[in-house]
Order: sequence, then structure tokens, then C-alpha cells
Amino acid sequence: MARVSVETAGQTFSEERRRWDRTDLVVRVEYSTVDDLFSEFTRDINEGGVFIETDDPQPLGTAVTLQFHLPGAADPVKTSGIVVRSNDGATGEPMGMAVEFEELPPNARAQINEMIRALRQTR
Repeated sequence: MARVSVETAGQTFSEERRRWDRTDLVVRVEYSTVDDLFSEFTRDINEGGVFIETDDPQPLGTAVTLQFHLPGAADPVKTSGIVVRSNDGATGEPMGMAVEFEELPPNARAQINEMIRALRQTR
């Protein structure tokens, strides 16, 4: 995601501009930070990242490692990412965090793109 930062009265706000459309996908995702290991569910995915529903979103900029199974895939996707957006649920959107993939292996990117195409064709 490209970000545009604006500084106002000493606070920096970031506006996100998605490069890829999101596709709804609910799968269990295990992720870890330097200190903890978590198991939650995704809400949506694209080749750039994933939104994880959680009551305890990590702070912006937190590095995480992720592992999840795509439908029909034999092996899990293993990658790393950075928390780029956090939602506390106050806006009516689900609580959780958006994680931008940092090092998505090419085979995982191809699997995600293939799955997204298949899901969009069934709608």
C-alpha cells in the first residue's frame, strides 16, 4: 500500500492507497511478534497483504511473521509483514489490523492471485 503522510499540529496521519483490490477470505492465521504468538482469522486478502480480525491489534509498524493455509493448497503460506493499519472498531468496521506483506514468496503470490481470480468468478 502506498501511504501519504500529513503532519498536523505535531501529529502525523497516514492516508492509505491500496494497489490491489481486497477479496473476502476467512482462514485461520497464526502470527507472531518478537514477544508473542497469536492465532486469529483473516477477513480479507490481496497480493499485498491481509486483514486480521482481532480484539488486540498490534501497534502500527509492528513486524510480524505469518502462516496460513489458502483453500486447496497443500502447504501453508509463510511470510513476514508490517502492521500498516489498525482498527479499534469505533467506526463500525471490524476490529483488527492490516498487515502488508514484506517477503511474499513468488509461489505464494501466484497461489493468492489464482485463488482471488477463482473467488471473483464465483460471485
